[in-house]
Amino acid sequence: MKKTMIWILLVIMMSGCSGLSTRQKNAATGAAVGGVAGAVLTGGSSFGTVGGAAIGGVIGHGVDSAVKRK
Repeated sequence: MKKTMIWILLVIMMSGCSGLSTRQKNAATGAAVGGVAGAVLTGGSSFGTVGGAAIGGVIGHGVDSAVKRK
C-alpha cells in the first residue's frame, strides 16, 4: 500500500511539470536524484539531502547548456 501511494504521488507531481522548459525539467530531475543520492550517502542527514539536491539541481540545469554546445 505504501509503495502504491508513493507512485500515485509521484505521477501527480510529475504531471505538474508539463509546462516547464527542458532546462527546468533537467534541473528538477537533477535536484530529485541529487537529493536521494545525498540522503543515501549521508545516512539520511538533512544536510546531505539538501546539499545533494542543490548540487543535482545545478548539474541538471547545466546539462541542457552542455548538450546544446556540441
